[in-house]
Amino acid sequence: MASYDFDLFTIGAGSGGVAASRRAASYGAKVAIAEGSRVGGTCVLRGCVPKKLLVYGAQFADHFEDAAGFGWEVGETAFDWSRLIANKDRELDRLNGIYIGLLEKPGVRIVNGYARLLDPHTVQVGSETFTAKTILIATGGHPVLPNVPGAEYCLTSNEALELPALPESLVVLGGGYIALEFASIFAALGVAVTVLLRGDNVLRGFDRDVREHLATELGRRGIRIVAGVVLERIEKTQAGLVAVTADGRRFEAGQILAATGRAPNTRDLGLEAAGIETDPRGGIRVDEWNRTNLHSVYAVGDVTDRVALTPIAIAEGRALVETLFNGNPTQVSYQNIPTAVFCNPPVATVGLTEERARAMLGQIDVYRTSFRPMKNTLSGREERTLMKLVVDRDSDRVLGCHMVGPDGPEIIQGLAIALNCGATKKQFDQTIGLHPSAAEEFVTMREKVPEPTPVA
Repeated sequence: MASYDFDLFTIGAGSGGVAASRRAASYGAKVAIAEGSRVGGTCVLRGCVPKKLLVYGAQFADHFEDAAGFGWEVGETAFDWSRLIANKDRELDRLNGIYIGLLEKPGVRIVNGYARLLDPHTVQVGSETFTAKTILIATGGHPVLPNVPGAEYCLTSNEALELPALPESLVVLGGGYIALEFASIFAALGVAVTVLLRGDNVLRGFDRDVREHLATELGRRGIRIVAGVVLERIEKTQAGLVAVTADGRRFEAGQILAATGRAPNTRDLGLEAAGIETDPRGGIRVDEWNRTNLHSVYAVGDVTDRVALTPIAIAEGRALVETLFNGNPTQVSYQNIPTAVFCNPPVATVGLTEERARAMLGQIDVYRTSFRPMKNTLSGREERTLMKLVVDRDSDRVLGCHMVGPDGPEIIQGLAIALNCGATKKQFDQTIGLHPSAAEEFVTMREKVPEPTPVA
């Protein structure tokens, strides 16, 4: 029988890699994890967490503005970007230490450096080589720049989190969740923001009503959205940067943020030499057990280019360990994954869009409401909340829940449980609403949206 240095060697100490490694070690496996940067990965250090901290900081602009309607005299306010960034960085340092502790406590060995595969059981990190019965690749992904001349002048989400000073103006390339989150942050802090997107509206793939409602509300907040843009090049001038479109339009700004997509971190991993199959975008191909075409090598999270969400990476890592090290074969369900976009106002959704449900089932019922939240009645803010339910007409099962408005992510998390339990519209109707709250609207919607007019 072959003897190995480790039972499990993980490449990449982000959310998925850390979750798998610490759980495997807790089950008695001998585990090592290699990381070329800081422990914590994209979400903790370059994504969800720092971005959400900036979202919180930006929201105070609304709080100060709304306070007068509730009897508060706030007085003169001032914002210090450098202080927010310094406080954010201090929190990331704290989280980095916590993640290191999470690995060290169950006995995971942390190997500092970038790793590459030499064969199905061997990994090289710097001048050292290690063998393992099982190798897990959890290297995540990275932002990619648009393939146009001058793209090197653009910021990505990484640099946007580290800007030394706020620009007076910002052009954001892309209409996805990263683009809109950063657009909302900078706009709330007084930056003139223009969003350029190739498609017809923001958040491609989301429910149409959600997309249209959000675009309207972003516009109320001064964010200019320009659809149908084909980017030709980026120019650098003495005044800043210019995004030039194929039809000759020029959009000038102090900074340009490219939020046009991400790609798996598979470069220089030795995949080709080891014989591991990848898809055309470089994502590692895996089966329903997260196993590659090599029996000893697995992959989880963004590096597989499937569902790029932190909780999915964690769930995949834990499922893998349950299967391999705890005698509990486990697969991850990709149905009814709740999703949030932490723009302002936030978007949250779980289940099917109306468009997807109609394509799959044909006969569905839709319930929708739009209202001015109670808080806005005294503050004077015109912003409206959207809520929507998509229901299977035959079974009465709720297929999708969608919301644009304050606290949407907190509300939708609970509704995701209901959808996974197969809740029906009747059961929603039988649920007593928590009054007064926005959330109660999800259990008080009674009027169906009229059927759409058939296209001739």
